[in-house]
Amino acid sequence: MTMGKHRGQFRMKIYERENFGGQSYELMDDCDNIMDRYRMNDCQSCHVMDGHWLMYEQPHYRGRMMYMRPGEYRSFRDMGMSGMRFMSMRRIMDMC
Repeated sequence: MTMGKHRGQFRMKIYERENFGGQSYELMDDCDNIMDRYRMNDCQSCHVMDGHWLMYEQPHYRGRMMYMRPGEYRSFRDMGMSGMRFMSMRRIMDMC
């Protein structure tokens, strides 16, 4: 048994608008480009139900990133991330 491996599920719902508005999609695995996969060109709020995630500013896990643990994130702008868009998301499989 390897220590530090996350063995539970991963679930996150992403929303096009703040306060869980607009289009929404549920993710259970990595997404390298929300525009290609969901035709969604913005993500302004999310609800992380299970697991820990990294959200990236650019497709293909590039640019600035933000760590998201389980919880509700109603407005990325209110969290001090104005002007930052999240275009790809990756599960954190190894936790120290």
